[in-house]
Amino acid sequence: MSFITAKHPMPEQDPRERIKNFKEVALGYDQETAVAEANRCLQCKGAPCQKGCPVGVEIPAFIKLIKEGDFIAAGNKIKERNNLPAVCGRVCPQENQCEKQCVLGKRGEPVGIGRLERFAADFGAAFDRTAQHLSRQLTGKKVAVIGSGPAGLTAAGDLAKLGYRVTVFEALHVPGGVLAYGIPEFRLPKDIVKREVDYLKSLGVEIKTNMIIGKTFTIDELFTDGFQAIFVATGAGLPYFMNIPGENLNGVFSANEFLTRTNLMKAYMFPEYHTPVHIGAKVAVIGAGNVAMDSARTALRLGAQKVTVVYRRSEKEMPARLEEIKHAQEEGVEFLFLTSPVKLIGDKEGWVKNMQCIRYELGEPDASGRRKPVAVPGSEFNVEVDTVIMAIGQGPNPLITQTTDGLMSNARGNIIVDERGQTTRLGVFAGGDIVTGAATVILAMGAGKQAAISIDQYLRDK
Repeated sequence: MSFITAKHPMPEQDPRERIKNFKEVALGYDQETAVAEANRCLQCKGAPCQKGCPVGVEIPAFIKLIKEGDFIAAGNKIKERNNLPAVCGRVCPQENQCEKQCVLGKRGEPVGIGRLERFAADFGAAFDRTAQHLSRQLTGKKVAVIGSGPAGLTAAGDLAKLGYRVTVFEALHVPGGVLAYGIPEFRLPKDIVKREVDYLKSLGVEIKTNMIIGKTFTIDELFTDGFQAIFVATGAGLPYFMNIPGENLNGVFSANEFLTRTNLMKAYMFPEYHTPVHIGAKVAVIGAGNVAMDSARTALRLGAQKVTVVYRRSEKEMPARLEEIKHAQEEGVEFLFLTSPVKLIGDKEGWVKNMQCIRYELGEPDASGRRKPVAVPGSEFNVEVDTVIMAIGQGPNPLITQTTDGLMSNARGNIIVDERGQTTRLGVFAGGDIVTGAATVILAMGAGKQAAISIDQYLRDK
């Protein structure tokens, strides 16, 4: 038996054209290509790919349905375990999850599981006109979900399917959490996010926006209002800074602010939307994760003439997805490795104009497993900039833990939970980035799915 060792290529916008717009870069498989890619699947009996999926999607089963041309059934098969398939098909790091376990990957490239998931989800949204009838027995019990990111939406959908009355409280004016404010349109179109949210509403999930728990209501007030269990899924939206001189200059952004103003407030659609964001000609992005790649590629599309990613380790240690690094390189983003800023310098009007940097060399591996960067004495040099975007990570907002008696957090501010997602406050569960720190969409979804199971068991026992 012969095997096709490489994935079928994903059609993409030309880099020279896509840096001029915010349309989605990856264009998706057509039916013929999807079937051809599905035919690469060996349908392994042990389904190792499925074991690599944090939400347990029956991967061989949905791929078999694509192979047979039953695309709508494939999408429905995914939705049995995954409430956000079109999102996951676009932003899930399959190379570190399901595809990493694919047998074909030992001799070539694994099956394009994420690409097939996206295809099935999009096909179903475009052509499935069958009303989804949810067979369930309503329990009459109310569950509150705080945060409408991937963890919160996943838990809400699963709990609704189990018969609970679920209300999601979202601090921003649009649901979706990081899917709405953090990931750019060219990677995850916002109409896709809205479509997934609308699906959850069709399951009976109620979503209330502009609700800041800890301000609008407290956890205690939610219990008083009749909610019998609460799931905290507020993510990690508090940006980190380097605490170097000059970070308060004009033209210095956190990646969180920069991307929120671009994605959620539609800065890229000015003047149709009256919320522009300042972007200079020479932009430096500090950090090398997916958020840094998103920031750099967004800056190019907003008109920056030169965008440089500054990273204190080497290219090998970059935590961003290889696909995102490749796209950034194709679009003209430059990289300055083994370098980190130590001071930002401004002009008389208070705008950043220069960045003093120092060079690094790599030492022994640190706790993360990556080689620790060690500063080279006397290697300081300056880089001209007029915009700096700090993309070095983010942590949890402490508002809920500060306003909830008995809810404990660790030294980093992450809520402490047991293996079931139960916090130190009875009836309060937590999961996703608020527990683990900033991670991936799919890991947050896995936490949301586990929380739904635990909350269901808790309420049954109660």
